[in-house]
Amino acid sequence: MQNMRWWDAAVIGIALITGGVFAVDPPYGPTDYGAWAALGAFVVLYLAYTRRALQLHRAPHDLIVAALIAIVLGVGVSFEPFLSFLQAIAYPMVWVAASNVRRAIIGNVMVAVGVFVGYFAGSGFENVLLAIGVAALSLLFSVGLGLWITGIEQAGEERGRLLAELESMQDELAAMHRDAGVTSERERLAREIHDTLAQSLTGLVLLAQRASREIEPTDAAARTIALIEQTAREALGEARALVAANAAVPVESGIADALVRLGDRFSRETGVHVETRVDPVRLDRDLEVVLLRCTQEALANVRKHARATSARVDVVAQGDEVELTVQDDGVGPAGADEDSGFGVSGMRERLALVGGRLSLEPGATTGTVLRATVPARTREVDA
Repeated sequence: MQNMRWWDAAVIGIALITGGVFAVDPPYGPTDYGAWAALGAFVVLYLAYTRRALQLHRAPHDLIVAALIAIVLGVGVSFEPFLSFLQAIAYPMVWVAASNVRRAIIGNVMVAVGVFVGYFAGSGFENVLLAIGVAALSLLFSVGLGLWITGIEQAGEERGRLLAELESMQDELAAMHRDAGVTSERERLAREIHDTLAQSLTGLVLLAQRASREIEPTDAAARTIALIEQTAREALGEARALVAANAAVPVESGIADALVRLGDRFSRETGVHVETRVDPVRLDRDLEVVLLRCTQEALANVRKHARATSARVDVVAQGDEVELTVQDDGVGPAGADEDSGFGVSGMRERLALVGGRLSLEPGATTGTVLRATVPARTREVDA
């Protein structure tokens, strides 16, 4: 949308100045009345039609606007050559209202033809060279100025586009820094848990085992020690699952290699065989991290709750979506609370941030099937 105050002021100002010049030179004749009529028609045309075209900036009927201005200007110049002063506002109007540069030049040519016809008719169809000279000079000046201003406008639009891209990249970089900070903190906590709490629990299990060997099996204390050992083992399992869920798994070589390494490490730590199958797909790095974290959390659930002997991790591309499936042959999700042990709510929130969704359901025969679906946004440039 154009700021119409300047256009209104320019049209009214030029009309008042031009009409005032005619008014100070009485007596008035037919040429004066004809010039005033043409000047009035120019103002009426602006208010009734041209003003709306300027507001649209690239109006669909831009050449009609140019033709009407050329007709009014040509008629006015034929009565009074001084009305060629209106070219100062007519050419910019046509250029701004045009839908593209080519149509702007065509519109300017139409105005120049109107000026030529007006001058030629005003001279009694005798001085054709003067008419051509005036029209040609004004046309060349207007086209040159219009192209220069258009170049500046295009450079400004390009600068705005580049600035928007830069701001978007800065936002993405800030988000990546935040994610890196969160990941670093998770890894630090995982290391702290492994080096402190897990080690202490391991020591507690060993002490309970030694105490059980040093007392009589029938002693009531033996049952208490066995309970201590069981509780310590469960707590140790929870601690190790927490470490596994937060430990770093590099994805620089792709989500497929990262999931295979994660499955192999899980198999070595737990004895649960993990089979991994990943379709060849190139996702955004943030989506890869989301799928990786969901897999870590799902396998941590398998470790803590499922009592499974095997698990399967699949990543399948389905049209404009990618689906992660983690299935085990354990006891299934019956009676599990999303917020108490399975961490489903956390995974669902993580997926929601990237436009994904999550489902948890029993397997066909035994176990649990966890499905995480994300939009298939692909990487344009590798890291």
